[in-house]
Amino acid sequence: MTDVMLIQPPATKAVEPPLGLAVLAGTLRAKGFSVATLDVNLSATLSLLAPENAARVAGTQPPTNVRRALKQAKPSLVLVRSVAALTSFPRYATALHHLHTLLGLYGDKGERLTLGDYEYEEFSPFAPAALQQVAEGSVTTLFHEHFAGEVVPAVVSRAPRIIALSINYRHQLLPSFELAGLLRRALPEATLVAGGGMITSWQRILTAGAIRLPLFDHLIFGPGEEPLCRLAGGSAHDYLLSGTEIAFNPDFSDLPLADYLSPRPVLPLAASRGCYWGRCRFCPEAAAPTHPYGSDPAVAFPDRLLALAARTGVRDFHLTDNAIPAPTLKALAARHAELHHLRWHGFVRFERALLDPVLVAGLAKSGCTLLQLGLESGSQAVLEQMDKGTKLTEAAQILENLRVAGIASYVYVMTGIPGETAADAELTRRFLLEHAEKIGFLNLALMNLPRDASLLEQAGDYAIDSANLLDSAAPLGLYRSFSSSTDWGRDEARRFLAALKREPAIRAILQRTPPWLTSNHAFFFPPPARVC
Repeated sequence: MTDVMLIQPPATKAVEPPLGLAVLAGTLRAKGFSVATLDVNLSATLSLLAPENAARVAGTQPPTNVRRALKQAKPSLVLVRSVAALTSFPRYATALHHLHTLLGLYGDKGERLTLGDYEYEEFSPFAPAALQQVAEGSVTTLFHEHFAGEVVPAVVSRAPRIIALSINYRHQLLPSFELAGLLRRALPEATLVAGGGMITSWQRILTAGAIRLPLFDHLIFGPGEEPLCRLAGGSAHDYLLSGTEIAFNPDFSDLPLADYLSPRPVLPLAASRGCYWGRCRFCPEAAAPTHPYGSDPAVAFPDRLLALAARTGVRDFHLTDNAIPAPTLKALAARHAELHHLRWHGFVRFERALLDPVLVAGLAKSGCTLLQLGLESGSQAVLEQMDKGTKLTEAAQILENLRVAGIASYVYVMTGIPGETAADAELTRRFLLEHAEKIGFLNLALMNLPRDASLLEQAGDYAIDSANLLDSAAPLGLYRSFSSSTDWGRDEARRFLAALKREPAIRAILQRTPPWLTSNHAFFFPPPARVC
């Protein structure tokens, strides 16, 4: 018998093992509990991509693109998981397109799976009725065959006392509840638990008591380390459990590192949890954080990175922090002589520390290949209104420092921000064009307004006439629709984005982004060095 079975449900990008499961496994094992981890997201993806399964679904007379994808299925899987992919971005992108075509064979009308996400148009993951339907089995997803034929027998064979599902993204919700229903029927005596960022984002709603999720014996809000240990030890009994203790030592020992869709194995690791800034008025982390902020001691983090590399043989690391703390960056740069054989990337804020070219050079020497930065807007007025804490003059200098050091930048920009004007959008366009040679990769998005964004407290100051949940039948939804009191709304912002993407300099940046796998694989394909 296994004390705790930890499960990562689909659908997320199957490019690296789940850090949350590995941290939970490490914590539980350190307390003496027996643990098994199962990345069903990975196993489901590989099952659907298996040529024999795809060929069966494709039928006897598939269209030309499907026949080509079926023929190239095995070579494409080999290439994407080989360093040979790094020698030719076009070959790599073509392989991903073949795999994407195969995933598109599955599902009913309106059900769609890609290498990057999953949706079922007819059933909202934020509607309790839809969650109930998949949980009881009256509605099935394209993962059902794999769940019933492979996953449930594997879980049953371990006879776990506790089964915990980690649900962090909306793409996981419907498959998670379907899998939970199958497990409940197969193992009625097991304790079924759900946690993760997605569950935590519902804390206010679920705590109010108006909605109870089907199937689960317990829901965990926030870090799951301490609540799961209490459950395993028999000292937790409430339906809703909250955690505050944060651990940073993952155990990936029973996850198949070589099977992920990555040219080289990549391990996720975090130096912190939560957001140390926590003030952006558009961000749900400011109003309702999914984790209390906590960090690994900065001086200890390089040793943790080196120990994990020595233990696993992996040399590529994804630092998953909301924003890597400045003290951690300084600690990594200071240890560059020991870290130079590793490669790492992650999110940072436009911190003033990065104005120091010596520090940035030290980061490059420590193995930093790419940094992701949320610029959001090229209008200083908008940044200040959002309490972003970024100065555009400093952002421009930081982008230049990164370019000089050979660290690629992956810049995130939003438009359609409440209170934004056409003039603000034009300033964003000008900033991006002026600094295009310094930007390695670019994510351009239309802003979705989080349901709990703090700016809603002064909606009038942001030119918001009204804001309502996107779907009244989906009370668990995370975003609101809103109408603007000005002549610059979402339709205008959408047209602006389309025009911006047609700018030759912007189009060139966007075209080098890995399809579907975007920032997860961008560091494998650094942009060409430029002299500015």
